[in-house]
Amino acid sequence: MMTQKTDTRTKLLTAPPFRLMLSLSIPAIIGMVVVGLYNFMDRVFVGQLISEVAMGAVSVSYPFTLINTGVSTLIGVGSASVLSRAIGKKDQMTVDKIMGNLIAMNLLLGAVITALGMMFTRPLLSLSGAEGEILNHAERYLHIIFAGSLFVNFAQSANMIMRGEGILKKAMLITGTGAVLNIILDPMFITLLNAQGKGIEGAAYATVASQIVTAAITLWYFLMKSKVVRIHGIRLETSLISEILGVGFSAMLMQVMTMVQQTTLYHVAARHGGDTWQIILGAALSIQSFTMIPLWGAGQGFQPAAGTNYGAKQYDRVKQITRAFMMGVTVLSLIFYIPIQLAPETILSWFIKDAGIVSQGVTDFRILFSTYIVLGFVLMVITLMQSLGKASKASVLVIMRQIILFVPLAILLPRIGSLGVHGVFLAPAVTDLIILVLAVVMLTGEFHGLSRLAAQKK
Repeated sequence: MMTQKTDTRTKLLTAPPFRLMLSLSIPAIIGMVVVGLYNFMDRVFVGQLISEVAMGAVSVSYPFTLINTGVSTLIGVGSASVLSRAIGKKDQMTVDKIMGNLIAMNLLLGAVITALGMMFTRPLLSLSGAEGEILNHAERYLHIIFAGSLFVNFAQSANMIMRGEGILKKAMLITGTGAVLNIILDPMFITLLNAQGKGIEGAAYATVASQIVTAAITLWYFLMKSKVVRIHGIRLETSLISEILGVGFSAMLMQVMTMVQQTTLYHVAARHGGDTWQIILGAALSIQSFTMIPLWGAGQGFQPAAGTNYGAKQYDRVKQITRAFMMGVTVLSLIFYIPIQLAPETILSWFIKDAGIVSQGVTDFRILFSTYIVLGFVLMVITLMQSLGKASKASVLVIMRQIILFVPLAILLPRIGSLGVHGVFLAPAVTDLIILVLAVVMLTGEFHGLSRLAAQKK
């Protein structure tokens, strides 16, 4: 047990920054992409096997699935940050409390989400402007997703603990098992139930079944296999909750505010463009959400490296690691940015079979992705603040990007001149350019602070 903890800590504190970035990021990215395949493949299979309307229904449901993601991120990122710094400080007492507290928080919050989500499914969906068949399909889909909230939340948050511990390959394998199962079950369940007019329910059942399997494997790992983080009684630890919530809050905000952001976009698109533009927006946001996942994966790899080195007072090394990860995510962004700009029709057609609808959305799809290449940098700044326990700074960037700047722009731009529904796709790009400037200013100030701490240490 001590050998594994020592080896992990030594690697985080001594490995060359670029090599550390690759070893931590690649498994985390693969693991996060695998998680993202759940909803992404739902939309691909639903669009191809049922209809564009059904794909639109799954798309307008997606913002509300982020309620679950937000809660699991709140618990998981907060707990992983506490864990990384505890490992850096060799604080075994805190390490031993992490999992029991995580399970207790999931049981409590998962029950609340299931009860309220199933009760208010239709009113929630109405906020996105969904009507008619899109609303009816979405309600049937989301009702089942909310029923499985507990399993989704535990599987995702506990997996973040594994990544915070530095055991990224095992975390990737566990999430990979669930994702592969989902890809297998999706077409089977959709085809089987579509004959009864319940194809969209089949997609939801496949997702929940896969998450149940993932949750079971994860629980087994922490009960039987983990040598560093074990379950020592399931109870809320008051000594940890405030710090977990403080750090996890900014990470949760990114998810919850994405829910608000996308709900606003769907509502405005419905008002200015009707069902057709909701379908186009649904396909575009499906791809945008999926391409953000690798960047989040890099952030999950960055978090234990930055947090552990900061806890060990290796301040100059924190800066070196930050630079390495920022270079890495910029290169990663190009892998998605270039194909999307060169072949948008092909990518949109994965979700939409009607070529006429695809051709309407090409230009706006490109506009939506025009600033994607800078988002990795912004996300690394947010993750750095979370890793150092500076939750308020991370929250400022998140709230500015997701709400304070974005929502007014999304509402106002479609009203300017002849922009109309096209302003819906322009709003995120304008927002991200402003946030980039703020992130550069914040990072510069933080680097100056780390330099001062390093000088004081000498």
